[in-house]
Amino acid sequence: MNTRIRLVLSVFSLLLFHLAWAQQKPGAASSPLSSGQPKDSIREVHLIRSDILKFEKKDSVELQLLVGNAMLRQGNTFFNGDSIIMNKQQNIIEVFGNIHINDADSVNVYSQYLIYYGNTRIAHLRKNVKLSDGKATLTTEALEYDLNTKTGTYLDGGKIVTSTSTLTSKEGYYYADTKDAYFRKKVNLIDPEYTMATDTLLYNANTQIATFVSPTTINDGKSIIRTSDGYYDMNKGLANFGKRPVIEDSTQYITADYIQFNKTTGEGHAEGNFVYIDTAQGVTLLSEKSDFNRDTKTVLATGKPVMIIKQDNDSLFITGDSLYSGIKMDTLYVKDSSSFAGSLSPQTAFFPQHDSTLPAEASKDTAMQRLERPPRAEAVKQQIVANAPIDAPIISLTDSTLLPLVKDSLHKKDNSDSLATHTIALPGADTFKEIKVRDIERIDSVRFFRAFHHVRIFSDSMQAVCDSMFFSGRDSIFRLYTNPIVWAKESQITGDTIYLYTKNKKPDHIEVLENAFSISRSNDSFYNQLKGNVINGFFKDGDIDHIMAKGSAESLYYLQDNDSAYTGANYAQADLINLYFIQKELDKITWLYQVKGGFYPVTQVPEERRRFKNFKWEDARRPKTRMELFE
Repeated sequence: MNTRIRLVLSVFSLLLFHLAWAQQKPGAASSPLSSGQPKDSIREVHLIRSDILKFEKKDSVELQLLVGNAMLRQGNTFFNGDSIIMNKQQNIIEVFGNIHINDADSVNVYSQYLIYYGNTRIAHLRKNVKLSDGKATLTTEALEYDLNTKTGTYLDGGKIVTSTSTLTSKEGYYYADTKDAYFRKKVNLIDPEYTMATDTLLYNANTQIATFVSPTTINDGKSIIRTSDGYYDMNKGLANFGKRPVIEDSTQYITADYIQFNKTTGEGHAEGNFVYIDTAQGVTLLSEKSDFNRDTKTVLATGKPVMIIKQDNDSLFITGDSLYSGIKMDTLYVKDSSSFAGSLSPQTAFFPQHDSTLPAEASKDTAMQRLERPPRAEAVKQQIVANAPIDAPIISLTDSTLLPLVKDSLHKKDNSDSLATHTIALPGADTFKEIKVRDIERIDSVRFFRAFHHVRIFSDSMQAVCDSMFFSGRDSIFRLYTNPIVWAKESQITGDTIYLYTKNKKPDHIEVLENAFSISRSNDSFYNQLKGNVINGFFKDGDIDHIMAKGSAESLYYLQDNDSAYTGANYAQADLINLYFIQKELDKITWLYQVKGGFYPVTQVPEERRRFKNFKWEDARRPKTRMELFE
């Protein structure tokens, strides 16, 4: 009976003690350490529960020991732990084991050790620390958490995990209220859509917006992005980069002073010293500003754009008011000739060109047209000679005097000029009908370019101007439209439309359509001229080898002896005129069909023949250096 009474009295005394402590007024503690730090009811820590409560005095400071299922409260913040030591005088608590801080039901912090300063409301947590606010979870081994600002700070490594991403860093500052975080030293962000590495990063877990203030590398699976300024909306894929960011992948390189970028669509806008490089095809595009698409590999450059097509010794520079470049997925259908069973020689195997394809059962006429297409300049020359009349004149300019016309030279099949007719064997119609054509499909990506208005082209060996231009990597043809002019060495070529064919990025063939006019200047007074409805020029190793004018053709050429003295001028009209060159010097001229004309002394060339109709020497428009492209 006495034992029961003593137990009841002990419990009653504990309740009285608890009530007295809860009703304590600020400043009631007698410790000199707490007298300078007045407490208020908000900062006062209250006991909620504990399996065991003990009192202990140490260095004149009274401590309260709570063991088992202990819980304290300060305002709207609750502290749980296996055991707690309370210093009421200094308003400090120390918690051990399975710690849980619930801050106003918005932030939960867990650890194995805690020391908490009630007056400043700052908690220092150690061992398996975890902070969660519903949007993200921070884990670290050491964390300082300020309950006033709801700020968590770690200085020895930490990790933040959201529903989609994981971020690690050496140092971190996390603001639970605003969901902002500031990370420093070895920052790495990993997400299913991207990875990021930087030294300093500002990040909002709610909006998933990352702000960059130091060199940063982003890998989104399609390209590598490098920047040191700007922000990236990881949720929407929108970004603004400054301080010359770089976007690159295996085939393209993009940089500028400032770039806006949409990861979802691949679209971007760049301003300030924009550079686009197609690393696969050796093409560079420069401008002041540009719109581009990383995914489709298209780019529209404005503001003094310059396109550079890299060549071994003579790169090509192209400019205009605007330049557009893109990639076309091209399907080629290659006809397999393996079923011919030897009936066709290798020279007669045929391949569709440009956008045309052959049907499964091709006609003989179609095959003939493809087989008889002249392979290049030499074949064109051979066709012309084979069909030429017997009396077509040939004038050789290799001697100091004019040679007599050699009529029978056209009949020689084995002469040194290789003027023999080129023939191709074709199987009979019955044999051809039995061929079974099999399509082999291959997908290629082909880059093309378009230039609009005030187009200018420069290389050391060739220059050109026109109003608009189109180029495709599929056929390597520069198509020049609206008043085009091409200069090569001392020659000027004009016409309504000019096609410049290239091979291995060198001139291979030039085709001038309608009102074709070629002028080359001998000196300030004499101009060699060639005119026709169409002009075709063929190059060998990048130098002119053969020029052909067809349709109402005219030519005027001044002849020189071995000492470069002028001996006269030859004027002629014909349906077809051919010029042949050796080592860049004119070697031979042939006139074919309805030839008429004459030879004049240099001083007696009729005035109306010194300058052909529509003659205009446009040397003032010729870009002579790269710097003159914008003049």
